[in-house]
Amino acid sequence: MKIIIVTLFIITSLSALETSDRLFDCTEVFKERKNELLVELERIDEEKQALSALKSATEELLKKKEGSLAQKEELVDAKLASVTTKEENIKVMFERNEKALAELKSLKMNKIAQTYAKMKAGAASNILSDMDPKEAVRILSSLKPKTVGQILTKMDAKKASALTLLLVK
Repeated sequence: MKIIIVTLFIITSLSALETSDRLFDCTEVFKERKNELLVELERIDEEKQALSALKSATEELLKKKEGSLAQKEELVDAKLASVTTKEENIKVMFERNEKALAELKSLKMNKIAQTYAKMKAGAASNILSDMDPKEAVRILSSLKPKTVGQILTKMDAKKASALTLLLVK
C-alpha cells in the first residue's frame, strides 16, 4: 500500500508540476502579449500626438489664411468703394459737362439764328440751299416763323418743299 500511496503521490506531484509548467507557459504568453499590447499602445499614443500636432498646425495655418483673406477682402472693399465714389464723381462731372455743352450749343444756335435773322432773305436762302438739309432745318427751326417764310419764298421750290417737310417732322 505504501507503494500505491507513493505512486499516487508521485503521479499527483508530476501532475502538479505539469500544471505548474502550463501555468508558467500561460504566464509567459500573457507577459509577451502584454508587452506587445504596451508597444502597440505606445505606437497609438505617438500617432495620436502626431495627429494632434498636425491638427494644431493646420488650424494655425487656417487662421493665418483667414486673416490674410480678411485683409484682402477689406482692401478689395476699399478699392471698390473708391471706384464707386470716382464713378459717381465722373457721372456728376459728365452731367455738368452735358449741361454746359447744351448751353453752348444753344448759345451758338441763338447767335446763328440772330445772324440769319439779320440777313436779307435772298442771301439766307442761297446759303441754306447749299447746306446739309438737317443743318438748314436746325437753323430754320430756331428762327421766327415770319423770317422762315421770307427765306423759304426766296428758295428753289423743290428745296423749300424738302426743308418744309423736314421742319414738320
